[in-house]
Amino acid sequence: MMQRTLFIDPARCIGCQACVAACRECDSHRGKSMIHLDYLDVGATAASSPTVCMQCEDPIAPCAEVCPADAILVTADGVVQQAAKERCIGCANCVHACPFGVPKFDVEEKLQYKCNLCYDRTSVGLAPMCASVCPTGSIFYGTLEELLAQRPGAAATDIVVFGEQEIRTGVATVTPRDFDGAGVPGGMA
Repeated sequence: MMQRTLFIDPARCIGCQACVAACRECDSHRGKSMIHLDYLDVGATAASSPTVCMQCEDPIAPCAEVCPADAILVTADGVVQQAAKERCIGCANCVHACPFGVPKFDVEEKLQYKCNLCYDRTSVGLAPMCASVCPTGSIFYGTLEELLAQRPGAAATDIVVFGEQEIRTGVATVTPRDFDGAGVPGGMA
């Protein structure tokens, strides 16, 4: 997991959509929101959860691996960028390769868009737009140590399992601690 990253805490999300609106303000997207708010069981509960690019680390960004034009680059600090307009050929392989369903393909522009952790902001030490406006802290930007200082009972994992496939991500999900206090997969606190 990256040193400073997003921590997503679905238990704190109230579905206010402030993150979605703030994401539209990021200069790199030109008015498009790269964060998706998912409603977990419509009709049965108001529970919601923000979905951002999980910045896959292992395997290295499936979206970037399947790009035949090398349009999706991964920065030295692990941020998976959205497709470079001058390189993207509009094949949409990245959309199909993402296990989280994050990249979106703009048919008119023939270009892929996805969250890139507001790299224009995070590369200079600022929080991504979504984290800077989240009123409940459902989207937290910082280090694991900063998260645990604010939420002593929290735990986080950067491992997601799909059947037999395990993916280590650069973005972590906040989870409740095990009842025995043993922590969570991935060795994070």
